[in-house]
Amino acid sequence: MAKQKKPKNELFEWVKALLIAVALAGILRYFFFAPIVVDGSSMMPTLKNGDRMIVNKIGTPKRFDIIVFHAPEGKDYIKRVIGLPGDRIEYKNDILYINGKAYKEPYLDKYKKAVADGPLTEDFTLKDYIGRDTVPKGQIFVMGDNRRYSKDSRQIGTIPLSKVVGETNFVYWPVKDAHMINK
Repeated sequence: MAKQKKPKNELFEWVKALLIAVALAGILRYFFFAPIVVDGSSMMPTLKNGDRMIVNKIGTPKRFDIIVFHAPEGKDYIKRVIGLPGDRIEYKNDILYINGKAYKEPYLDKYKKAVADGPLTEDFTLKDYIGRDTVPKGQIFVMGDNRRYSKDSRQIGTIPLSKVVGETNFVYWPVKDAHMINK
């Protein structure tokens, strides 16, 4: 009789292990990591349409991080953090100024060289787009790397931190293009 119970116990143990694995995968995906597919060309040349990435849902965004957020249109967007709460943002002669200090954007160098008919990023101040001098408390200013063809904070305004899904910095698909993203 004991031999008959063993297969049932073994089956129960396998089912239990499978359920635990599925539950853990669900918890990890819901609270810590999630996959995302880049849709469009707004982050070119850094990211291409169809790139698959992992979103890390832990932590708060830092300047120049690439993040995923829930956009007002009900879609998830992927953009680069340019301004943090309290920052004054300005572009002049294709140079980013944050709080009066010029910042290099090495991730744009290749694209700037390819653009021959003017600056990649037009001149603007934060006030031009959001009607204030600084990024509001609890919000961030984001832009796509493909500055001429990106729907970002210049059109949709600053993004509440509560709408940020997480940071992403690793392309895993297509495999031949797998790489970490440099800031």
